Amino acid sequence: MGEGGAGACVACIDACPSRPIEHERAESFDVVRFPFLRLPGRVPARTAALAGVFAAVVLALARPVFAEADDAAPVTLVSDVHVFVLQRDGSLDEHDDSTLRANDANGIDAIAQRYVWFDKNLEKVDLLAAETIDRDGVAHPVGPDGIRDVQEPRSAGAPTFQDGLLRTVVFPGVEAGSSTRIVFRKTRTKRVNAGYFGYYVEPSREPVERQRLIFDVPADMPLHADARGYVALPPVTENGRTRYAFDYRHGPYDRIESGAVGYPTYGDRLVVSTLPDYAAFAARYRDAAVDPGADDPAVVQLARALTADAADPRDKARILYDWVQANVRYVALFLGETAAAPHRVTDILRNRYGDCKDHVALFGALLAAVGIRSEPVLINLGSVYTLPSVPGYGGGAINHAITWLPDLGLYADTTTGGIAFGYLPPIVMDRPALLVDTGVLSRTPATQPRRRVARLEIDAAQPGAARFHALTEDDGWTAELERTLFRRAPPERIRQLANERVRQSGLRGRAQIATSDRRVTQGPFDATMTGTLDHLVWPDGTTAVPALSSLTGGIATQVEGWLTEPARTQPWVCIGGAFDETGQIALPADVAVTDLPADTVVHDRFVDFTSHYVFDPAARVVQITRRMNAAFGRQVCAPDDFTALHASLERIERDTQAQIVVRAKPR
Repeated sequence: MGEGGAGACVACIDACPSRPIEHERAESFDVVRFPFLRLPGRVPARTAALAGVFAAVVLALARPVFAEADDAAPVTLVSDVHVFVLQRDGSLDEHDDSTLRANDANGIDAIAQRYVWFDKNLEKVDLLAAETIDRDGVAHPVGPDGIRDVQEPRSAGAPTFQDGLLRTVVFPGVEAGSSTRIVFRKTRTKRVNAGYFGYYVEPSREPVERQRLIFDVPADMPLHADARGYVALPPVTENGRTRYAFDYRHGPYDRIESGAVGYPTYGDRLVVSTLPDYAAFAARYRDAAVDPGADDPAVVQLARALTADAADPRDKARILYDWVQANVRYVALFLGETAAAPHRVTDILRNRYGDCKDHVALFGALLAAVGIRSEPVLINLGSVYTLPSVPGYGGGAINHAITWLPDLGLYADTTTGGIAFGYLPPIVMDRPALLVDTGVLSRTPATQPRRRVARLEIDAAQPGAARFHALTEDDGWTAELERTLFRRAPPERIRQLANERVRQSGLRGRAQIATSDRRVTQGPFDATMTGTLDHLVWPDGTTAVPALSSLTGGIATQVEGWLTEPARTQPWVCIGGAFDETGQIALPADVAVTDLPADTVVHDRFVDFTSHYVFDPAARVVQITRRMNAAFGRQVCAPDDFTALHASLERIERDTQAQIVVRAKPR
């Protein structure tokens, strides 16, 4: 796979080195090439979005590329011809000729530095041409000092993942209207097993004037394709070979709406493979993952020592899950970016790091040592909720591995810090899941419990700053996420979090946070904030006091997130939960309450909401109660669902923004 092209591409081949590589498996494995964004002035990197899952849910959602669909795009793919020539013995030649144009100054950085990824142990890259083409059509070649190889950055500190290099090309004299052209040939230097070739590509959402992908394969190795937006040309067979070709053109893309699912869920993409179905794909992974040393005495002794005091299989599995999650550093490479087979379990245990498939292998070996069955699961990690009909690795296809525990009826992902055993990060929920041992497509759960209780007390009755006390209890999948945030934060960061949450609630003041036990990894998590608020009630004139039932993170925050778009044309992520909030505000004796919000009741297909306001004139206390239960039954909603829900959300948002109007009494 090369750098050029109108999208995120991944080529997959089945590789078998002639001798074992240190810390690598000698059996056959799949090697996949993921492309990288063209980033200005530095080597590119792909965000794993695993350490902070709640943030990852947002980050994993596709972002807008252009402000509006009719705006001029900063970059255009002028041409790209990408040819793959596969031999029956697994030899592969790849040739790519691609030209990108900077339409304006905003596109310069995107084309001025480009990359070709290759495996230094398997492949050789020849740069045939690299040049800047100015607005007058004059070509300016890249000099030798503009070409260098650099280590793929995400493998830093993980020696067993350092096969990947980036051939980096820095182009001279790039300005608005310039184009950069790169032509390379990539050749397999070691033979690989015959029988498998795969390629995945999705648009990088820059306009495409012309792209052609050509696959030249032996005629007795038919190529299966799932093409959406890519136009298949009639295959041509001669001299024992078949050429498959796909053309792609596209003008400016529609803006990706905030909170929408990943573009490949519904947009253009191409997957080709010599494997006919997912059962064959699973078998290939299963065969490559066989590890005769998985029951090594060191593994067995560790598992039994950790679980010595646990009698219940679920407790044993939880203990082992917690240990792997806490003690095996996750190397954030998507499945298929390196050899698609785990390292040896003994090596993973010794090194204490690994990617997703390594986590699955070690966790599975530990489970087996205490008599608990498990099975690897291949899945898409991120905001793409479907799989192509043709199996393959890629950003919108399979790119992650988790674990299925059939006797417990649970999926588990040890790579994700902040998710307790029994729950999953949202970025692997509600999507097809390929069970490796059986070759069957299953599905991860569509929903999981989430409950948040908030109690807020504000005492503004006395002169000066108002004192407040806020308690939140998270239960369900978000509890360990919140607990992990505080467990990992140094004291100074915790102090910052307290004041940030006050500001995010639209208030000014100072706060401190105390929490329940951060050492545990299960059960609800409490956080208590105390502090003072400035100018909640002014001593003269009229004050609109926010009718708060919670600080940030509650009903108001949830609804605000859903309403980031006024209308939707794309499927969107809808994660529900139950919220129970009560606020009490003690008011000064020298103010009169002139307006109290009205109660609100909202009931529709997805959301139930109630609010209730009471003012006790004797105690000078306003009590605000809000409850919301959002249940979608799935994690992906249609645009029509948003249309039906929109009016209800606006009513809830209006209530959460309600104010208690008070007026200072004449002195």
